[in-house]
Amino acid sequence: MPEDSVPAARLVRTVASPLAPGSADAPGLLPQAGRRLVVQRGDAELAVVDADSGQAVRFPAPWPRRFGTATVSPDGRTAVFAGTHAVRCVDASGAVLWEVRHGCWSGECPELHREFAEYADDPVEHGGRPDGGSAAFSPDGKLVWAHVLGPLPDHADALGDVEDEDDEFWLVLDAADGRVLGLTGTGTVAAGSFHTPHADPAQMGLSIGEGEEGSPALWGRWDGRTLSVRTVDAETVLLDASPSGRHLLATDVQQDALYLRAAGDGAILRDLDAHGTVPALPGGGRVYWDFEAAFVGEHLAVAGTSASDGGRHPARHWLVDTTGMTLRGAVAYPRPVTGPVRPAGGGAWWTVARDGTRVEVWELADED
Repeated sequence: MPEDSVPAARLVRTVASPLAPGSADAPGLLPQAGRRLVVQRGDAELAVVDADSGQAVRFPAPWPRRFGTATVSPDGRTAVFAGTHAVRCVDASGAVLWEVRHGCWSGECPELHREFAEYADDPVEHGGRPDGGSAAFSPDGKLVWAHVLGPLPDHADALGDVEDEDDEFWLVLDAADGRVLGLTGTGTVAAGSFHTPHADPAQMGLSIGEGEEGSPALWGRWDGRTLSVRTVDAETVLLDASPSGRHLLATDVQQDALYLRAAGDGAILRDLDAHGTVPALPGGGRVYWDFEAAFVGEHLAVAGTSASDGGRHPARHWLVDTTGMTLRGAVAYPRPVTGPVRPAGGGAWWTVARDGTRVEVWELADED
């Protein structure tokens, strides 16, 4: 794309939300091993639609959506629910394939419950929306990475000589049977977390939100025998990994700057401040980056300022040249879009329609 051209977006796919708005979380898209799976969580099910084939499958949910997060395997055959008391893998019939029970994320419950029915009507210990962890499949579908709270009653042997079994742990699980292959304590007090996949199935990123306490980002490597983890930064949020896997895109907790980091050691290579770079809207306040962005090439990314724009319609998204961390310009869409940018894989990104009725997949109309 020439330096002086306006970056234009082309709509490549529109997928209708499988569940009705208002009855479910907003739909999302998982780029999985060359596939794009649109996922949407309702209280009773996780609905999954292949964005290319339109093939749909629904997984019965073991607990309502406020009790955790969910993801689906790259082949679309199994779903993993990361809940308040367990990480559970099920098939489309709802049959439990495996489960890893853990301590309660609510912070008020001393029990290690086996079934949701045991705490479903407990407004004191499990009222509202409990804190929680998350889980993600490796791109090849062979591993599940899970952030959980100890103890692990059915996997005490995996803890070995861990000093505090009530710590939070990052687990590497065998996706076939749920065996704990490796683990490490995170030393965090999470309100929530999410994973950032990497081109190498043996690597994964984890961003942990601790509310006012901080936001550490971790990077894990599984060599088949040992899980090694390093802290990328104590106050950062991982956004995406480049197609080659050599670079990471991140922002700080205040969302002031975008950072290009080396995946190898997490070192900051370059950065781009929003202030002084992104034009402020008339009458607007501080401009800052969204907590979502996407690589659309090894040296190009699309990032938004939709949150700082006050949710104004349409959203503003920007093409960033990561070689020098410079702004190429505002992305021009053929129709208005809302919300942030998220990775769709293969040089594409996705957005959700304002009314939540569809996921839209975009790519650059003119590439270098």
